[in-house]
Amino acid sequence: MGFLHNIRTLSLNNNRLTGELPSSLKNCSQLRVLDLSYNNLSGKISLGTQLQSFNASVYAGNLELCGPPLPNQCPNEESTPCPGRDGDANTPEDEDDQFITLGFYVSLTLGFIVGFWGVCGTLMLNRSWRYGYFNFLTNMRDWLYIVGAVNAAKPQTKFRN
Repeated sequence: MGFLHNIRTLSLNNNRLTGELPSSLKNCSQLRVLDLSYNNLSGKISLGTQLQSFNASVYAGNLELCGPPLPNQCPNEESTPCPGRDGDANTPEDEDDQFITLGFYVSLTLGFIVGFWGVCGTLMLNRSWRYGYFNFLTNMRDWLYIVGAVNAAKPQTKFRN
């Protein structure tokens, strides 16, 4: 099968084929439609090839077949994401489970705007809060300067004795 470089469609479903999935099948780079369902194929689907980019239904009914995109893992192997046709590891089913969505970005933007103007707007409009805030910052700067100066002076006094 590996010599069929220009084949675009291969449908071998329901043919009672047995044995391992031919490794030469990964050489069929023009293959766009594949159906190997309901045979008795076994073994691992080659990693890093377009054979992983097909939907799992292409391999349905082959209970001994393993590896991405099938849910069953091969023995002694950890799971790896299955790349889609465009090289992206996400499938449309996975996109619903992702944390970062459009709603996340909208919420993040609204939260930033409300938080920023909640603090800065209050400081701009309320004079006593503005004076209190900047007085706090000034006192904090002075305290940090004093603590730094005292800590810097301590090692010098130890070496004078």
